[in-house]
Amino acid sequence: MLLFPCLWWLTVPLLVGYQLARTARRMARRVFPVRPEGHVEDPEVLRVQRVRAWVGLAMSGVLLAVFGGWQDVADAQQQFLNRLLFAPWFALLSAAVVVALLFWAARPGARRAMRTQLWPAGRSALSYFGAWTLVPLLFTTAGKGMSLQPSSANGLPGVLLRASVMLMCWAPFWWVIFFLCFASGPALRHAFNLTALHAALPALVTSVLVWVFAFLGLSTGGLPPGPVPLAVCAFLGGPVSVTVVAWWEIHRLRRRHGVRWRG
Repeated sequence: MLLFPCLWWLTVPLLVGYQLARTARRMARRVFPVRPEGHVEDPEVLRVQRVRAWVGLAMSGVLLAVFGGWQDVADAQQQFLNRLLFAPWFALLSAAVVVALLFWAARPGARRAMRTQLWPAGRSALSYFGAWTLVPLLFTTAGKGMSLQPSSANGLPGVLLRASVMLMCWAPFWWVIFFLCFASGPALRHAFNLTALHAALPALVTSVLVWVFAFLGLSTGGLPPGPVPLAVCAFLGGPVSVTVVAWWEIHRLRRRHGVRWRG
């Protein structure tokens, strides 16, 4: 960038954006660590999950390319945006239901241990969804603040004033956006740090969530394109394969690490 004087004006925005992203990432990793308490790393399970994800993505692309039209591509994009928007909220609801069932099934001693870990996990979830709630509020506030800046200031003082107002208005909004970008992966992968309550919770929440999204997509966009038998297999293949991998992960947790449903 320094070699092109026409791009020098991007230096300050990039430096500010880097600092915002850096501090947001630090906070996101503090609230949602990559390896939270109670998390059991299983390389073989991770490898199978990656292979399943890539195979599912490839199959979806093949079905769209062979049997789909432009409307099917638009529907697929809409379903992707819906999942991106509603995934955190459905994940929270699924996690609450699964935690309630496990808490009800646990032994009294295990319930006391789970109760001590419930508030930290709940606090992490509240911080995540509080950030989501702040996004439209900060966006609206930034727009209102930009409309209030004086238009009579000209020259270098006017440019500096507008840049300062823009920075003060938009910096909190982009900080929250960066925080959500860095926090969403670990938060959804580890079910909002609920592994401290029970090591099998992320797999259980994933199993419930994938079926919720499957039927949500069926109700809004119908079956995938193609012949009906193939479309039904494609519709069931995703959630069934995710559920099988999740229950295999739970089986390995029980066999290798002694994880019990009521323990």
